[in-house]
Amino acid sequence: MTADCGPTQTPTDVDIDAMREKYRVEREKRLRSEGSAQYLELEGDYAEFYEVDPYTTVTARDPIVEDADVVILGGGFAGLLAGAYLKKAGVDGIRVIEMAGDFGGVWYWNRFPGIQCDNDAYCYLPLLEELGFMPSKKFADGAEILSHCRNIGKHFGLYDGALFSTQVRELRWDDVLARWRISTDRGDDIRARFVVMAQGSYNRPKLPGIPGIKDFRAAGGHVFHSARWDYDYTGGDADGGLDKLADKRVALVGTGATGIQLVPHLGRDAKQLFVFQRTPSSVDSRSNPPTDQEWAASLQPGWQEERKRNFHNWSPFVGVVFGEPDLVCDFWTELGRNLTARIAASPDPASVGVEQIMAFREEEDYKIMERLRRHVDAIVADPVTAEALKPYYRFMCKRPTSSQRYLETFNQPNVTLVDVAESKGVERLTEKGIVANGVEYEVDCVIFASGFEISTEISRRFAIDSIVGRDGLSLFDHWHDVYKTLHGMTSRGFPNQFFMGFIQGGVSANTTAMFEQQAQHIAYLIAEAQKRGATSVEPSQEGQDAWVATVRELSIDNSAFELSCTPGYYNNEGHGGSENNGSFLGDFYSPGFYAFDDLIADWRAKGDLDGLELGN
Repeated sequence: MTADCGPTQTPTDVDIDAMREKYRVEREKRLRSEGSAQYLELEGDYAEFYEVDPYTTVTARDPIVEDADVVILGGGFAGLLAGAYLKKAGVDGIRVIEMAGDFGGVWYWNRFPGIQCDNDAYCYLPLLEELGFMPSKKFADGAEILSHCRNIGKHFGLYDGALFSTQVRELRWDDVLARWRISTDRGDDIRARFVVMAQGSYNRPKLPGIPGIKDFRAAGGHVFHSARWDYDYTGGDADGGLDKLADKRVALVGTGATGIQLVPHLGRDAKQLFVFQRTPSSVDSRSNPPTDQEWAASLQPGWQEERKRNFHNWSPFVGVVFGEPDLVCDFWTELGRNLTARIAASPDPASVGVEQIMAFREEEDYKIMERLRRHVDAIVADPVTAEALKPYYRFMCKRPTSSQRYLETFNQPNVTLVDVAESKGVERLTEKGIVANGVEYEVDCVIFASGFEISTEISRRFAIDSIVGRDGLSLFDHWHDVYKTLHGMTSRGFPNQFFMGFIQGGVSANTTAMFEQQAQHIAYLIAEAQKRGATSVEPSQEGQDAWVATVRELSIDNSAFELSCTPGYYNNEGHGGSENNGSFLGDFYSPGFYAFDDLIADWRAKGDLDGLELGN
């Protein structure tokens, strides 16, 4: 946990030209013309896949009619960090509105068997030093992360103003009151001075538009999404023990990060498991020992920030690091290690230019992916299954994963991989089961591990019916083609409204670091507005235009890389960008996450709120 690690041994006999063509062919197999429109909107007959809470019984309550100083929409890490930093800035009167029954966000909803953090928990879990908490292992279990979320809520007194099991339906700016009118599904009318949009970057379960779901259910088949796990049906808990599946034939649709964690448990406990795969994930081995207590005791104040910065530097977002060790040392940082070693081995490292670095990067990328394909061969006995499990695309075209037991599970006689690349997905459900490649597989249960809406139309991703700012301006219309903000966190025409997520700010491989950065800045803005007696705060037209221009002028064109990738949420199902306003990462500030951190810190230090207008 403390020692540096060197570059990974990767194959040297990789025919990159042949692989480049292979990647192209594999991509074309999976490309669908409808892009993100292939997914069902979770409303009407499908609303329960999103709105039903399997973990908390919703009890009736009287509607709330009140004025509030600050309302935070969302109780995941983004909302918790917003609340924490507002409290630190001396802002009180905070309400958190959350559709779940408790804090936790994605860690509240995702409680499927085997769920763990899939990147370094010592970086990912925020406020570890402040709460005096140390994860029990590098890839922490979901229950431990959920507990940490709840402890953040307790530590900062956020439970006192929390409204759980409540969905916001509309936000509407009232110019007379200089407040946001918040309407909910519980009949609430909350008039908020400030609103922080922290409902999560990607929170709405994604359901493939497969015909026949209703027919299968009507005939007695069971269906649910992995983000709403039905333990009443499967038995067991997040540690496994799914005893009620012992006589069940189960279909799992999806082999992304969730599917990788699910398959070992379903394969162990179900009578028969069919895994339907459109695109294989890259799956590395995973070592996940308990936290070294001697190492933990040796840490000095500030260790977590140091580790987070180190992870960012070695991550695929940066990837060339000299003069500091790789503290995280896992599959996320492998490309950075190998690339740095490659440059260091050059006759004159200082003379290596950008073009050569990018060429080296591409070569190391191909070598890593070939290593992972050979890793499949070393584990999976059946050559046909092994070939289908091999990822043929560039590293970071699809979220990389690691597992201790995923590949091994396909050696079990009760587990069948059904590759649906040629048919671009499952064809349909019937009264008896699921059809793929013209074959009907009779099953009792279909589980969708199909992820979350990321590249669909913006109004679907925000999961609020309408957001109406000054003069009747819809945020969804305002941002339809391009984001318009100052620093990615405020937008003209939407006073006293602040945004968290992938919009127009810094981007880190460690998402919670991004939320923490945004929370600190938003807390400063709200605290300053209160100190200065402002009734409203929003960007000036000049300030917003200047920031949009800055982001665009500095942007890096990644479209060629995105369009070369296998279809998935990283590239809007192979079509590039999203249904509107750019990449799934937003129009990010390309000089870097910590460069953006310095920029907004310097902006705050000036104290003149340049680019903002205050109303009195």
